[in-house]
Amino acid sequence: MIEDLNSALAGFVELQREGRVLEIRMVKPKVNAICRRLSRAMERAALFLQESDDLQVGVLTSGQDRAFSAGLDFNEAEGPGNDTEGAVDGGFGGITRLWALKKPLIAAINAPAIGGGMELALACDLIVMAETAYFELPELQRGLLPDGGGLQRLPRRIPYNVATAMIWTGQRMTAAEAVSWGLVHRAVPAAELRQAAMDIAHKMTRDAPLAQQAFKEVLRNIDGLSDREAMEIRADSGPQYATYARMLASEDMLEGQKAFLDRRPPQWRGR
Repeated sequence: MIEDLNSALAGFVELQREGRVLEIRMVKPKVNAICRRLSRAMERAALFLQESDDLQVGVLTSGQDRAFSAGLDFNEAEGPGNDTEGAVDGGFGGITRLWALKKPLIAAINAPAIGGGMELALACDLIVMAETAYFELPELQRGLLPDGGGLQRLPRRIPYNVATAMIWTGQRMTAAEAVSWGLVHRAVPAAELRQAAMDIAHKMTRDAPLAQQAFKEVLRNIDGLSDREAMEIRADSGPQYATYARMLASEDMLEGQKAFLDRRPPQWRGR
């Protein structure tokens, strides 16, 4: 199955499985500029992760040394294939509006993540970064807005004035600065980046799958609510909490508690 999908995504995305972790590697020459076909490939890869019962965590990486992604492909409108279907539901880059993705996705930033490249990182749940990489949102200097998640997400992740100043000026944010603001979990030497991301991903596979997805589901739905409103959320608060409700009625919830009392590793079944 993964081999067939790799054939369909060839030239844009490559998938590699390592246990319950799926590496989603962007490989569009030369800088992973985001076009419709790359967006569609990214969406298909993320949905494969979501729909595969034996996969639990995704790691988004780049196969290009020059950039994690340089953002929007400005040549697409003039080049061949400009009528190609892009992402169906995932929006720009295939994952910036992919609400169906409830499994966690880690971004491993090996090189500059510029414009839409940074927006792909912001669509992920956790970011690790090479010490030599940086973020940049130069859209205002290109006559555009970073509306693929930059202006929506960044001011909620770091201090508002820091985020908006970055957008106003197009100033780069180094890996060290991103860590200092809490935007990035860790910055490591470039040679250690993939292993660091995979180590985190494998550690996350110890979590109960349903609890993991319920966590992401609830986080998304309480975003913007007051503390008082968020504390009123229950599994029966609406269909948007369907995974939360499944978790509370699951065999895994009982198994996690029983395994703790028995002092043994839990055996998750995802149900």
